[in-house]
This record gives sequence, structure tokens and C-alpha cells, in this order.
Amino acid sequence: MNVLYEVADKIATITLNRPEAANAQNHSLLDELDEAWMKAAADPEVVVIVLRAEGKHFSAGHDIRGTGPVPDKITLEMLYEVESRRYLEYSLRWRNVPKPSIAAVQGRCISGGLLLCWPCDLIVAADDALFSDPVVLMGIGGVEYHGHTWELGPRKAKEILFTGRPVTAGEAEQVGMVNSVVPRDQLDTEVTKLATHIAGMPPFGLRQAKRAVNQTLDVQGFYAAIQSVFDIHQTGHGNALSVSGYPVLARFDEMKSKIE
Repeated sequence: MNVLYEVADKIATITLNRPEAANAQNHSLLDELDEAWMKAAADPEVVVIVLRAEGKHFSAGHDIRGTGPVPDKITLEMLYEVESRRYLEYSLRWRNVPKPSIAAVQGRCISGGLLLCWPCDLIVAADDALFSDPVVLMGIGGVEYHGHTWELGPRKAKEILFTGRPVTAGEAEQVGMVNSVVPRDQLDTEVTKLATHIAGMPPFGLRQAKRAVNQTLDVQGFYAAIQSVFDIHQTGHGNALSVSGYPVLARFDEMKSKIE
């Protein structure tokens, strides 16, 4: 199974379970992950949701090689359909689940990995965590769910996009993208302590508090910005298709070689 799911003491724990692939996201993993989120959302016994990952890394992003055979001809319509559903819609749905959620992040969290942790309400990072979005190297202006500006502030967002370099856990804490940084060997323990504390709060109050904060962000333009920047992302795909027929695997390998 690509995703593990368990419930104990009012806490649903969702675990990415492709450690041999650095928890890179093929379509099966994303579909299983969405199913787990929806299961936790519908379970009246669940008060808090924890998202974690097995292995050294939280997620190496989209598994381009692991999503199945690459068609001889890729069209923008094909890319738009796949990405709008599995990347944009899934992330927005997880963000709006009416229960508090906590992401536990260790190691690399690259591009598509941000689409998994940013929708969570709280992020606890191990001291070895590195957050990056180097897809400008592929001629694209940022990953599909553009939380960058909201999570990092405009200047830091531009820095990680323009350079491709990662943000450390400490830097992420300074700008408010993560709530706390803990030693790697204490990550699960500290997240469980936090989740247990929150699970003892009144569920209706938690739901209303989350709704208040999310709606405030939406009034400020979060939801509209996410939708509009997704279309900007798609122009990057369109340009690649028009220039070179989109040699996606070659560009993906080039990107990986520059960040490893």
C-alpha cells in the first residue's frame, strides 16, 4: 500500500509509504491519500489528522516516471485535466477538511511535496527538513498549488523559485511556514504530543477556529489566487509543448541532477 491509515485516541494518522522512492507521488499514492483524508474527515471519532511519511524523506514530489507510460503526444488539455484534479483539487480539499491537521516533515520536501504539507493547518519539521520548489529549471513558474507567497512571503517565495535552492527548517520557522523545529529522532513523539493536546479540545470549537482562519485568508484572496496561478502554471507546460514537444523526462532528470 502506498498510504497507511490508522486511528487511535481521536487521532487519524495518514502515512506516506513509498520510502524506497522517497515518497514520490504517483497517481496511486495521491488517490489513496485523498481516500484516507476523506475517511478521516467522515469519521466522527477522529478529531485531529496527522500526515507523516516513512523513510528518510517526506516527499520527493511528483513521480513523473512512476505515473505510467508517457504518451507519444502530450497535450496541454491532458496535463490540465490530470493536474487540476490530482494536484490542485486534492490539495484544496485537504486544506478545507473541517478538522485540525498536522504535517510531520523530515528530509526533503520537494515541489509536489509542498502540495501535501501546505494544506495542513500546522507543520512540525525535523531539523533536517529542506523545502524546495526548483521547477523553474523545467521552465515552469512554480508547482501547481501556489502557496508560496502565502506561506513564505513574497520575497522569500521569489528567492526559492528564482534559485531553486531549499529553505531550511530553521528558515521556514522564521517566516512562519512551520510551527516548530524538533530533532529528527523526536519528530513523531512531538507531533503525537501536539495532536493529543489538540484532540482534547472541543471539536466544534476547533472546526469553527479553522473555518475562521481559512475564511479570513480566502477573503484576502487566497482561494482566487490559487486558482488563477494554477493557470499561470499551465502556461509553462504550454510553452514547453510549443517549443520542444515537452521532453518531460529529460527535463526532470536535468532538474534532479541540479538539486541532488
